[in-house]
Amino acid sequence: MSVTTVPLPDNFDYQNQSYVVPGTKRPGQTAHYRNAAYGLLTVETPNALKTLPEVFNNGYNMDPNARLLGHRPILSTSPLKFGPYVWQTYRDVDVRRRRIGSALHALFQSGQLVGSDMETVGIWSQNRPEWQVVELALHAYSKVGVSLYDTLGKDSVEYIINHAQLSVIFTTIDHIPALLKLAPKIPALKMIVSFDPLTPQTKAALVAWGETLNVQIKELTEIETYGEAHLIDLIPATPNKIASICYTSGTTSNPKGAVLTHGNLSMSAYSNMFGIEYPPNSCLLSYLPLAHIYERVVELTTIAVGGCIGFFTGDPLRLLEDAQFLKPHFFPSVPRVLNRVYQSAMTAGNIPGLKGTLFRTAVQTKLDQLHQTGVNTHALWDALVFRKIRAVLGGNLLLVSTGSAPISAEVIDFLKIAFFCEVTEGYGMTENCGTCTHTFKGDPSCGGTIGPPQPVNELKLVDVPSMNYTTDDKPNPRGELCVRGANCFSTYYKDEKNTKETMHDGWIHTGDVAEVDDHGRFKIVDRVKNIMKLAQGEYVALEKIENMYSACPLVAQIYVHGDSLQSYLLAVVVPDPITLAPLASTVLGTKITPEQSGALKAAIRDPRVLDEVLKRLTVEAKKNRLAGFEFVRRIHLSMDPFSIEDNTLTPTLKLRRKDAFAKYKPELEALYALGEPKGESSKL
Repeated sequence: MSVTTVPLPDNFDYQNQSYVVPGTKRPGQTAHYRNAAYGLLTVETPNALKTLPEVFNNGYNMDPNARLLGHRPILSTSPLKFGPYVWQTYRDVDVRRRRIGSALHALFQSGQLVGSDMETVGIWSQNRPEWQVVELALHAYSKVGVSLYDTLGKDSVEYIINHAQLSVIFTTIDHIPALLKLAPKIPALKMIVSFDPLTPQTKAALVAWGETLNVQIKELTEIETYGEAHLIDLIPATPNKIASICYTSGTTSNPKGAVLTHGNLSMSAYSNMFGIEYPPNSCLLSYLPLAHIYERVVELTTIAVGGCIGFFTGDPLRLLEDAQFLKPHFFPSVPRVLNRVYQSAMTAGNIPGLKGTLFRTAVQTKLDQLHQTGVNTHALWDALVFRKIRAVLGGNLLLVSTGSAPISAEVIDFLKIAFFCEVTEGYGMTENCGTCTHTFKGDPSCGGTIGPPQPVNELKLVDVPSMNYTTDDKPNPRGELCVRGANCFSTYYKDEKNTKETMHDGWIHTGDVAEVDDHGRFKIVDRVKNIMKLAQGEYVALEKIENMYSACPLVAQIYVHGDSLQSYLLAVVVPDPITLAPLASTVLGTKITPEQSGALKAAIRDPRVLDEVLKRLTVEAKKNRLAGFEFVRRIHLSMDPFSIEDNTLTPTLKLRRKDAFAKYKPELEALYALGEPKGESSKL
């Protein structure tokens, strides 16, 4: 008998989404908050999924012959062309995970692979079915998975391999030379397994190279064949058994390895089964990096409910094409993707004439209905206007989820009416398996919040006196968000210092400042770190200000910079070509399209364009009620985005502030050399 999803109770009271645990209020802290619909889930909860093999078995038992993992095979390489999705069933994947898991266990037992304090196995690849098959094998045979970010730089890859003592890494053909070049610096590595089939010539060359370094080169098919010959039954797991070391990208230092147990990960997936409804074998489009915890837990949840996972081709430019073929029900995303969807739709719809009028009327009518009733469908406007927007992602969407960074209520509400499906915003981090809060389905006013605690969590807020946030603030308590529950880690691997900084009295201190509203929903309002003091003594939270300005449609990326010797802020803005082109055309009186990169680069050097962009940013600052000293007073425009490749973004796309400053140091110093802007007071 499988555990199924648990829908929201009938007539749920959206006015009371959290409840306070009596007797838990302490000085300088709020009481503990729990989910009002479902209470608190623990590993003792009847029918809870307590280990990762239980997660797989739950989906398998619904229908072993149902689709599980799908990909689009390459039909031709010149030109590059992909076919429709082909699928492996739950039964197919079960056979493969047993073979791979048995092979790994035999290799560790024979000494060909060696663990230090645990038997760790690395995966370094973009999302693909083999990634998930190997991970499921590790769950089933008591091995510890360590994912290497596909976009991590060489130094971080070397650090993680040595830190986790990886003796085997499953990877794609393009990474094998990089690993062999690193081999002298990563002595633990004994075997590289290629997901991709190797031509005889390529394999011979790589094997010969590997022999000089005492590193075996294998293909995945060889591992499966070896496992079939050494087949053993699954190795039982327990909730406390370590399943994964998940490394979080550091903005200033080496990655930290969060130690996650079977119980942590499986209870996260189980918690996500509450408050949702999926049709049988519902489909997820996998394109967010599986090495990140968000996508990992989303896919575990999909497996737990008997769903299927269609992997994108690996090319972000083909993502919409993949969606057309797959027609997914579930589209997990991040604000940078959804903001582009929103901006593109608004640009396409806000045109002169009858079409533009119809679009604006449709948007306003549905928004009014959404805010009054929570209903996001409309027979006329969905058929006339929004059906085409929904069709962009295949036409079958039931749920879009977003996390990892703030997103504006305006965008969330538009997506709800444009896709006429549920759009939830959540909050999580690697240390709690990406599971902490998310908004409830049908909540008419949840835009801009991250919702109540997940059923598996308790939350509380703690005073941050240095930033004037207290749990006695009116109208809503504010403070550092702290979380605990069965999904929460207890330690960083071999890193006592960072563990002590993050864990206090059994609670994860997230470093994010939140408030809780009168409906029991949380909202992230600031970050404890990244605070600096301006010359006149005012403290500014740079990340908060960046998040506010990021809501401006002109902004693709922004880095806000302050200097303690100066009284005002600067910013480097990378504008979105789709919204910059019409602005520049109007200001300069000449037609420029988003595709004309040379013309756009010339336009951003024109003082008139600079002034107009700054005016738009100032409107956004006023709309968000920023204090005068938080306004950006001068900007530098650039069409060269911050990126992982130039080391200004982490692999999880967080800004590396030190490197971002280094990249634009001459331009920022030149702006400050101009002196304080005339007629501007830095304290309004």
